[in-house]
Amino acid sequence: MMEQYLALKREAKGSLLFYRMGDFFELFFDDAKVASDILDIALTARGEHDGEPVAMCGVPVHAAEGYLARLIKAGQRVAIAEQTETPDEAKARAKREGRPASKALVARDIVRFVTAGTLTEEALLEPRRANLLVALAEVRGTIGLAACDISTGLMVLEECSPQLLGATLARLGPSEVVVPENWEFGPEDPARHARSAFSSDAGAERLKSLHGVSTLDGFGEFSRAMLASAGGLIAYLGHVGRGELPFLLPPTAREQSRGMAMDEATRASLEILEATNGRRNGSLVATLDRCSTGAGSRLLAEDLSAPLLDQSGIENRLTLVQFWLERPIERANLRDALRALPDFGRALGRIVAGRGSPRDLGQVRDGLGEAARIHQWLVGEADRPTLLDMLLPELTGHGALVDQLARALVASPPTERSNGGFIAEGYDASLDELREMSGSARRAIAAMEARYRDETGISSLKIKHNGVLGYFIEVPSRHADSLMAPDSGFTHRQTMKGAVRFNSLTLHEEASRVSEAGGRAITAEEAHFEELTALVGAAREAIAATAAALARIDVSSGNAERASEGDWCKPTISNAGKLAISNGRHPVVEAALAREGERFVANDCTLQADDRLWLIGGPNMGGKSTFLRQNALIALMAQAGSYVPASEAHIGLVDRLFSRVGASDNLAKGRSTFMVEMVETAAILSQATAKSLVILDEVGRGTSTYDGLALAWAVVEAVHSKIECRCLFATHYHELSRLAESCPQLSLHHVRAREWKGDLVLLHELAEGPADRSYGLAVAKLAGVPAPVIKRAGQVLEKLEAARNETGGLAAGLGELPLFAAAAGEAAPEETREEALAKKLREADLDALTPRDALDLLYELKNSLD
Repeated sequence: MMEQYLALKREAKGSLLFYRMGDFFELFFDDAKVASDILDIALTARGEHDGEPVAMCGVPVHAAEGYLARLIKAGQRVAIAEQTETPDEAKARAKREGRPASKALVARDIVRFVTAGTLTEEALLEPRRANLLVALAEVRGTIGLAACDISTGLMVLEECSPQLLGATLARLGPSEVVVPENWEFGPEDPARHARSAFSSDAGAERLKSLHGVSTLDGFGEFSRAMLASAGGLIAYLGHVGRGELPFLLPPTAREQSRGMAMDEATRASLEILEATNGRRNGSLVATLDRCSTGAGSRLLAEDLSAPLLDQSGIENRLTLVQFWLERPIERANLRDALRALPDFGRALGRIVAGRGSPRDLGQVRDGLGEAARIHQWLVGEADRPTLLDMLLPELTGHGALVDQLARALVASPPTERSNGGFIAEGYDASLDELREMSGSARRAIAAMEARYRDETGISSLKIKHNGVLGYFIEVPSRHADSLMAPDSGFTHRQTMKGAVRFNSLTLHEEASRVSEAGGRAITAEEAHFEELTALVGAAREAIAATAAALARIDVSSGNAERASEGDWCKPTISNAGKLAISNGRHPVVEAALAREGERFVANDCTLQADDRLWLIGGPNMGGKSTFLRQNALIALMAQAGSYVPASEAHIGLVDRLFSRVGASDNLAKGRSTFMVEMVETAAILSQATAKSLVILDEVGRGTSTYDGLALAWAVVEAVHSKIECRCLFATHYHELSRLAESCPQLSLHHVRAREWKGDLVLLHELAEGPADRSYGLAVAKLAGVPAPVIKRAGQVLEKLEAARNETGGLAAGLGELPLFAAAAGEAAPEETREEALAKKLREADLDALTPRDALDLLYELKNSLD
């Protein structure tokens, strides 16, 4: 057995091996140590191998999904090794091979690899989060990305430059990334697959074979890099599925320029899908999500991750939200209907992948049936928006399939099909007859039990059943002697503690009838199951389209519900370089304050051609960072197709959103807070365009005051005069206010605060003009810094301010510098004649000059003097 295990372990290539032994999956050696630590289960030892005890632990097969979920969450990959023959088949094989049958070892093989990106089981998936597997490939300097969610069949191909790979992966948020072996790009600890699989030609052939087409032209245009990544993805899925491919829809191509671009730092700073603690609670998506279905929540997260740049597409989404907002009664009815929907998109994925259950078939039946009812209702609604008219045809067309599933399946099918009982009565007359035979035999056994009690006088006699003995008669030990008699008609089977078991010829005959009829019934049900799954599989693309349409309707109605709750407004979208928000609020902060019974202080923001850079000062805790983030989030939400927390909003399309707020150190990469800040700032200065929105908070902190001020000054000038984009810049450097004199599109603002009887009152209101002071000592006092320290700091501050007044401050003389654009464009001063001569002489290699070359050089120098 150990030889078989070690061979399978080598095949598992680094995955934990679940080795099936009876009703348990066993793990051995280091696998057992790792699993026992993660799962908190007992670690034991059994026998020896190479002179060492064999560490082992196990989990029950019936509860394996829960243990698998914990292992996958801990970053492990698991190979499942199942028995591929029965003990009787193993014995027969041993006899054919001339070996003792008693020592026959049941054959086992790895039937599946379970990895984070290849999960389909309902218990292993988060209902409100997509589960993406992404494969990467590089072709001629371009990175191809193939992303799929095998639980729903979604497959998207795109490409990007190596510099934008991090931002693209941050947008996708994959659960697992696959790269070629010995590949230099990609995230830390990816899954690796054979480099030969990542070929564009092989990718094209695999896609054509998978979807049964001779050309991919009908699916779109795909680059070599896209096809190479698709080839690697499909090959990897074939590897983990041991030759069985999961459900994959035809691929779609995604252009990078189609959506608002955001880098990793921006997504983390704005807490779009996860809060800073790594959880969903406290994030933007959690605050917005009012979807009734898991599919709707997953689509909402996708919308927020990739806001649109297409004005008509955004307006179509907003108009559908408005449609539901204006119909509260209809919206409530729709949400009730959607809430009753099963997640039949994922059920479809399990069915097509060969891991489906009768319950999954029932979910497809119920989902498609409800979709048809919603379609019938919505078709009668007047003034339907364009997007709804586009979605309605996807909700129908499954009548024949729904009818057959409704006739074939019981109302609530079980999750297991091995015991039957999921095919409805009346669907198959022969199956009904088999069930009647089995039922009559069971009734006969029950009648037999009553008769045996009367005949023997043993009132405690019972007829029982188990998987080893089948049906048997059981009596207490004190009554066993009367049944042991040769003429009793009973045959002794087994003696237990306190009970004795018997058989009888009549019972054996009836048990055979039950077993035969039951086995034939289960076989018939299994055939019907295969037939029904084939029907569903044949309609998989249409079913997936229905699930996607319902998800979009769910998102729009959920957004309308959220807008109604928060009194949010419909934003106006344009191509103008403007961002005008009245009474804007931060959705997450406002929700948190509302739970505590407090009110959020709303503020206006107007960035336009003649006033596109706001320099914002004021005390810490005054609301600068919140103000910066809320305006970025409002722009993001608007382009995702959501209403926004404001009384009015005009959003000029933002092509790239940058947020450098609240940087922290990255010890894993050896970067300090200041280094992280500078890396993020460098990305903004090199990638932002005139249509971008940039929010910057406290650029320059973390180094010396002079260095920090110099960097902040130069960054503001670059954003204003070189990039010329909309920007909110928060700072404590009061000296930067002097930039208003030389930067015409820059204006000064501050968050208001007041001192009252020695205490600081933060008003959280934005006002025009520069901040008069930072109130740093007052904030320190609020934080609980001891009074003697505050007093001493006040004394030091007085001295520093006095010195600043005497010298003109840190910014003395900065006003005399030319602007960034002018300084960058200044030509280098011309060399003097003497400097040119000296340069020529220094560059001349005298030892290498021939006599003629030396004479030529001398003439050249003389002529330059003339």
